[in-house]
Amino acid sequence: MGKFEEYNKKLSSIILALMNIALLLVALALCVLLFFEAWKIVKLSIYPQDNNTFRSIIEEIIVFFLYFEFIALIVKYFKSKSHFPLRYFIYIGITAIIRLIIIDHDVAYNTLVWGSSIFLLSCSLAIVNKFVKHD
Repeated sequence: MGKFEEYNKKLSSIILALMNIALLLVALALCVLLFFEAWKIVKLSIYPQDNNTFRSIIEEIIVFFLYFEFIALIVKYFKSKSHFPLRYFIYIGITAIIRLIIIDHDVAYNTLVWGSSIFLLSCSLAIVNKFVKHD
């Protein structure tokens, strides 16, 4: 192996290590945010503030699941030797669009478009599950 290949291998190892450290820090931050979201849900459940409390609880639960999915994605990344499975990104996309629909559903056309995107993402997920090698 030449010097150039050794240099490339060492450089890619260093970059991968830095990326893993950064991803670990992101995971820790997401865990803290997940705890705070859980605390908000408990507070809203015990001490309702107004008539929109139910809507606020639903919004917080969806945000909680978004944090949870990102943490699960990072865990899967480390378990599968630095690989992000495509289906996890599709799950996160579906959850984010559902949150958007719950928060802002006043315009029927927008809700139809977002619902169509959920349908397309669900079809994509079915295709990925059928034809792509599982992790």
